[in-house]
Amino acid sequence: MAVDEDLDRGPRASRGARARPVRVAHRREAPLYVLADPAPGDDGNDDRAAKQSRQLVAFDDSAASAVAAEPALKRTSSGYKGSASDPWRDLQDDKRLTRYAATQAGNIVQGALTRLDGIEKRRMRLAIGFGADAGAAAATADASLERRFGLVADRFRAGWDGYLSSLNEPPASVAGMKRLYEQSLMVLAGLKDKRYRGASIAAPNMPWVWGTLTLEGSETSGPYHLVWPRDFYHVATAQKAAGDDAGTRRLLNYLWNVQKEDGSFWQNTRVDGTPHWTSEQMDEIALPIVLAWWLGRNGGGDWAHIRRAADYIVANGPDTEQERWENQGGCSPNTIATEIAGLICAADVARKNGDGAKAAAYEAKADEWQQKVESWTATTNGPYSPKPYYVRIAKESSPGAGPNPDDGTMYGLGDNFPREVDEREIVDNSFLGLVLFGAKKWDDPTVLNSLAVGDEQLATDTPSGRIWHRFTFDGYGETVDGGDWNIFPTAERQTLGRAWPLLTGERGEYELIAGRDARPHLATIANTANDGLMLPEQVWDGRPPGAEPGKGTRSATPLAWTHAQFIRLAWSIDVGEPIERPSIVACRYTGSDC
Repeated sequence: MAVDEDLDRGPRASRGARARPVRVAHRREAPLYVLADPAPGDDGNDDRAAKQSRQLVAFDDSAASAVAAEPALKRTSSGYKGSASDPWRDLQDDKRLTRYAATQAGNIVQGALTRLDGIEKRRMRLAIGFGADAGAAAATADASLERRFGLVADRFRAGWDGYLSSLNEPPASVAGMKRLYEQSLMVLAGLKDKRYRGASIAAPNMPWVWGTLTLEGSETSGPYHLVWPRDFYHVATAQKAAGDDAGTRRLLNYLWNVQKEDGSFWQNTRVDGTPHWTSEQMDEIALPIVLAWWLGRNGGGDWAHIRRAADYIVANGPDTEQERWENQGGCSPNTIATEIAGLICAADVARKNGDGAKAAAYEAKADEWQQKVESWTATTNGPYSPKPYYVRIAKESSPGAGPNPDDGTMYGLGDNFPREVDEREIVDNSFLGLVLFGAKKWDDPTVLNSLAVGDEQLATDTPSGRIWHRFTFDGYGETVDGGDWNIFPTAERQTLGRAWPLLTGERGEYELIAGRDARPHLATIANTANDGLMLPEQVWDGRPPGAEPGKGTRSATPLAWTHAQFIRLAWSIDVGEPIERPSIVACRYTGSDC
């Protein structure tokens, strides 16, 4: 990969204007440095620096990276992140780069002085190469520099132009937002692994503490570089809507390949399919079933996977070890919504494969849970309303007692929140899944009251538009003064979860079901994009002072889920209803989409 840096672009007289003499101030040399934080092999604590005088080369036992330039780099240095040898810290100390050689394994950071001075030398080409070892990476970087930059850039653009032209024409709803729409499609395509077909990661970045690569002794690059079945669902439905049928097929095939023998799915995997975190999230077991049904994948081979997953849900649901925000377990209205949808979709596939008994069993269980979900997860005596409203999670007050959202069970939220909280105080708009997956009507009284509670407790109005927080007391975000999220032991460095644009997309889908205009919600998501047209995981909500409300925090940017939600809402607006809503579920429980 090569980048062309041109520092010789000064002001020019406008066309047709008369040139006037100008006084040019004396220009001083302005040295330019290159800094690199390599992590070959998708880890960061076992890297070494190769002895290269004109390149920055780092390697471990499985991979290597190299940074080279034309004209060649000089005064190269390799140090350890956060130490005195860290080039960034070294430059901050005295504005000069000391030469260090990081020959022992560690978290390597590299720097080099370029030959640009801002006066005589103002143009440079920079290349990054990868390879199985240091020699291969260095050779790749050199080979890239030998190619004519314009040709490489043209070929790169042609590849993406070809991909976009193979898809459906953009929906009318993105008029004025076409560049963001196309960028979103390219983000999703770019997050697919090139060796393991169908593997798609959550985000290409490592925000906050995840970028240190040392959290709890882990040497991998963090959770955003993992494959999550839930994120998969959103990416697959968006790409299918856009016309990437082949890509969507590969996504589902990957899920079938990593499915466990008992029918469940790992919380997440590395791109090669090996498990990483192993907690059980029942929505990630149900969503592959819904996706397969939605894609029309109902043949014998797919049915075998669907049957195993549905049997697991019947045997182990409806409660979950973790719901979709991952740090709490119990009875979640969102998780139960996906389970109901998964079982009804599985029943339809069962009948198509001649198994009426399985179909009846799945439908019976889904019907039972659909009838009980409100009593399991909606409180009638909570502090926010005298009318019933859904809570984020309903816990068992004692083992075997079952969920009771009225009993005031206390629990700790995690993510640095310093005290236990009454379950009735913790609300989350994720209950909208009951409507979006077809298990409840949009105007169900408890749904409407829960929306009112959620708007009061979770909504924030920003210059970008109205955006919602995940749940009350959320701590997954920067500190109160804007510092990076980390796991802190006390409340003194309390972290605060900010607002999530993807939740605005979910609200837009709900508004479509209710027969209302969702275009303002699409515009709100678009407004959160940065100048590179990347959509964030979270945006600032007015805390801390100095941050720009409605624009991305230092959370994961771009986030695949946010881009997928933008694409999917755009298509849903054109159709007039959420495109991925399983009609067979909505027909059974709401009488719509029949």
